[in-house]
Amino acid sequence: MTTLAKKPDASFSALTTGEKVLLIAETAVILAAPVMVLLFRTNNVAFVAFLFSLMLLTMAKLPKTYRFVIAAIDLVVVMPVVGAASGAFALVATMVGVYAILSMGLNIVVGYTGLLNLGYAAFYAVGAYTYAIFASRQASQFMGFGTYPLSGDWFWLFLVLGFVVAGGVGFLLGLPVLRLKGDYLAIVTLGFAEIIRLLFNNLNQPINITNGPMGITPIQAPRLFGMALNKPVHFYMIVLVLFLIAVVVVRNLNNSRIGRAWVAIREDELVARTMGVPVVRMKLLSFTIAAGLAGMMGVVFAALQSYIDPTSFTFTESIIILCMVILGGTGSQRGVIIGALAVVVLQLQILKDVSQFFTNLATTGALVLPAGLNPAKYEKLIFGLILVLMCIFRPKGLLPEKRFLSFKKRGEDAGKDGR
Repeated sequence: MTTLAKKPDASFSALTTGEKVLLIAETAVILAAPVMVLLFRTNNVAFVAFLFSLMLLTMAKLPKTYRFVIAAIDLVVVMPVVGAASGAFALVATMVGVYAILSMGLNIVVGYTGLLNLGYAAFYAVGAYTYAIFASRQASQFMGFGTYPLSGDWFWLFLVLGFVVAGGVGFLLGLPVLRLKGDYLAIVTLGFAEIIRLLFNNLNQPINITNGPMGITPIQAPRLFGMALNKPVHFYMIVLVLFLIAVVVVRNLNNSRIGRAWVAIREDELVARTMGVPVVRMKLLSFTIAAGLAGMMGVVFAALQSYIDPTSFTFTESIIILCMVILGGTGSQRGVIIGALAVVVLQLQILKDVSQFFTNLATTGALVLPAGLNPAKYEKLIFGLILVLMCIFRPKGLLPEKRFLSFKKRGEDAGKDGR
């Protein structure tokens, strides 16, 4: 059960000497990294340092106003400028945003409600195929009316449709299975994800709906006021807006009666039911909202890649998103965002850069590697070892969930009650 504690004093004077030194060092990195990445816009080290500064900003003991202002400058000003200079960096930042929203969605189910879902990628696939089929020529294979592909102007409507369709699938799945608990629920969701993947893989006959294992391509990019948004920096801005909306919505849900009901179910379902919490209804709601967020990001993913096939939505994808939630801190909204940032940067930037560095050394003859020792083959191994070490030394995640009990003076309460 989560420990309740009195909210600590966040003022600088209340910190110990060691905490003050650490805060000053963190602040220096947070302020210097954006300047460095603006000066060296295509430098990998500068970009990784910038992403690391965003992680520090989330975890540092700075006032909320300062953190908000710095984050706004970094995300709205610095990153678009860097992304315009380097499409690869914009793509990494976009994927961080996509997985951060996916992690927030899965955190609703796993972290807030306490349900283990191992098939989250299925809803991601539903949203992606919802847009891909109609934003390509694929719809003309089985629909006798309409002109396809639909233009990118329809992308904005499909964001909503992706949320609704995937949320509806999550609701229908939840009706028969959410009375299950623990391992049984995990197995059912895992089986559901495999059914969805195999369905998309085989729906190319007798009517070709998904084009089977060949996938769907090309998929129309979004359009806004007649302008095609087909550059990585454009997708970054789209994902940033969706990310901010998701943060506000999920935070408000968590702080509402719905969020308290979810936490009550997680802590003790029997007690929650006894106290009048509609357990099944609240579970269905969490499953539906989480699935809807995944479907919405599936639409973005399909437009970003311009190609999808069933191999993009395997069991491994669900596990990676679950790793982000656990690594960041189950039940912590800021934690799962940090987890998504850490995992994406490790996989798409740091490990690939290190692998490329050793490959270049081997190619030039500066480093002799055995024939079977290809650095690219060991990226997953190193990533797995990092996860194991994190589970050993930070079992509650990088930023665990914190719940505070606020104490008020009796006179304040009496004044509010009119006594």
